[in-house]
Amino acid sequence: MKISQSPDYHDAYANSVQVRVSVWDFQLVFGLASSEAPDQVNIRNHHGIFLSPQQAKALWSLLGQNLAQYEQAFGVLNLEPQSHNFPQGPVN
Repeated sequence: MKISQSPDYHDAYANSVQVRVSVWDFQLVFGLASSEAPDQVNIRNHHGIFLSPQQAKALWSLLGQNLAQYEQAFGVLNLEPQSHNFPQGPVN
């Protein structure tokens, strides 16, 4: 297997991901979440990635394995925000 980056490849940071599902594919929409007020969250989406259901399941498996290894090495990850500047509720 040979892996290479295309000329337009670039890295991006995301602290928000939304998952959209259809019969044919999964779409992961990545963005940046910020809060200028305690009761307001702004999300600026910057990448949408479409995956087949098979690739989505493979990604889920790989992420699960890597998260388990991460938590074993560094401790349990909490999903709820710890900052009082961020609204309470589920993390997307």
